Amino acid sequence: MTAVSVAPPRLRRSPAARFVRNREALLGLLVLVAVVGISVLAPWLAPHDPNAGDPLDVLSPVGTPGHLLGTDDQGRDVLSRLLYGGRGALVVSIVSVATALLIGTLIGLYGAFAGRRTSNLLMRGIDLLFAFPVILVALSLAAIVRPGPWVLIGTVIFGAVPYVTRIVYAEAKIEREKDYVEAARSLGASEAEILRTEVLPNLVSSVVIYGTSLVGVNIVFTASLSALGLGIQPPDADWGRMISEGAKVLVNGSPGVATFPAVAILLVALAFNWLGDGLRDVLNP
Repeated sequence: MTAVSVAPPRLRRSPAARFVRNREALLGLLVLVAVVGISVLAPWLAPHDPNAGDPLDVLSPVGTPGHLLGTDDQGRDVLSRLLYGGRGALVVSIVSVATALLIGTLIGLYGAFAGRRTSNLLMRGIDLLFAFPVILVALSLAAIVRPGPWVLIGTVIFGAVPYVTRIVYAEAKIEREKDYVEAARSLGASEAEILRTEVLPNLVSSVVIYGTSLVGVNIVFTASLSALGLGIQPPDADWGRMISEGAKVLVNGSPGVATFPAVAILLVALAFNWLGDGLRDVLNP
């Protein structure tokens, strides 16, 4: 009888190996590390004061000696403002999304394990937030407090909490019906203990993955609000405001003033999305 050789089962790759094999995720991580590093080191890397203008050197083209990316309509160095502008965009998006994840996770978990009447009432309130125009929230906050980063943070939190809550609520309801939750109840664990030690650890990966992609989306959204004048105010550098100011001189043969910050926003948003895809492969193989 002929012996049949059986190949050994393929070893399961480690999470780090799965992440490294995902080229887009690795590229996204490298881009974000580079952007964060450049933003932190902007005071040392910027060749000029980002807010100092020179009326005698307005709208210099790309490659001008001393101004690698040219100057804007006020004679300010575009490269310096580009380096400083990433600070506000990253801080606002990361802080606001992290806060929204915390609030949405708490509401979603409570709604999933509360009584039917309480759960229905809570989720109907979340549905009302979905229907409320986010731009009106931004305008209202700007009217109450002057436009600035807090307007962006408050608007993003208001807009992101309903989405996070819905995701956590749906997944927590699925986890609630699983055997390990019933086993914990039979052992005398309280609802709070079950949520903290059993259910929440199983939802962390989904929340982190969604939050990473959400930061990328809100980089674009906050830049849009800044372009409308609701975000970081001049003379401080901000990518959204740079696009708004650069749009005025596009027809004057100076497209770089608006193009460079637009490319930076696109690149960072894509990097966060790529990183989110990689984390999904690692945490939910």
